[in-house]
Amino acid sequence: MKKNPLLGRDVISMRDFGPAEIRAILDRCRAFEKKTKPLLGGKVLANLFFEPSTRTRLSFDAAMKRLGGATIGFADAISTSISKGESLWDTIRVAEGYCDVMVIRHPAEGSARLAAEATKLPVINGGDGSNQHPTQTLLDLYTLRQRCGRIEGLKVAFVGDLKYGRTVHSLIRSLSHFDARLWLVSPPTLRLPDDFLADLRETGTEHHIVDELAAVPADVDVLYLTRIQKERFADAIEYERVRNAWQVTPDNVARFGPKVTLMHPLPRVTEVHAALDQHPGAAWFDQAHNGVVVRQAILALCLGAA
Repeated sequence: MKKNPLLGRDVISMRDFGPAEIRAILDRCRAFEKKTKPLLGGKVLANLFFEPSTRTRLSFDAAMKRLGGATIGFADAISTSISKGESLWDTIRVAEGYCDVMVIRHPAEGSARLAAEATKLPVINGGDGSNQHPTQTLLDLYTLRQRCGRIEGLKVAFVGDLKYGRTVHSLIRSLSHFDARLWLVSPPTLRLPDDFLADLRETGTEHHIVDELAAVPADVDVLYLTRIQKERFADAIEYERVRNAWQVTPDNVARFGPKVTLMHPLPRVTEVHAALDQHPGAAWFDQAHNGVVVRQAILALCLGAA
């Protein structure tokens, strides 16, 4: 049997995982597409969500319950002792006495790493500010495998808010392991941060920084679309300047043909025309549903049950 790539590990950043480990995790996900045994009976997952969430929280909840485990947690930090001044460290130390694994979403970058330092239990990053969202990346890669038949050698255009979009940050880092060619499409004020560009240079990943979707070649395999991250802007005026900077429509997607895969981590606002739901390449609901399968695999691997 192959070595468990997550046993005894946290899932904090895609920088912690090399290509062989990523492939191993994706390979294990296939086993969870069918009805699974109660591998985690008696185990408890703590969902600690200091920020709003729909897909991440619900899919982790569904994943744990489908594996026979139970879930506890909160979806609003206001109802917890954080509102009384309790530190994140103390919250994690308390929660570890009630569970076997925890998922944390928090608005501060580095919060998931801090949580992992506070406990010996496995910690899974459900999104830390505009930094990382590793389980979203794994389900994105899993969806790419389904849609494109591979994750190697893909031509991918990332479109939208590349400055604050944590799903983009994690996925770009991972694709750099697999000989990807990237186009980074955004308004100048929302370009990919310098540290992530440095990662691309370090790995020798071909990438092109452009301002318009029209600059992306018609033969790309994937358009990965993102919303403008309103909640990350410190300056409301800056947000208003870019909030309606672009929208992807059937007309400006037509030149990419019916085989292009269209992805979006959701939620979407005005950046994607609703008519694109009918495009044969639209994969955003597949991404959302794959979250359960992928997170089942992650939980089982982290707890040594897969």
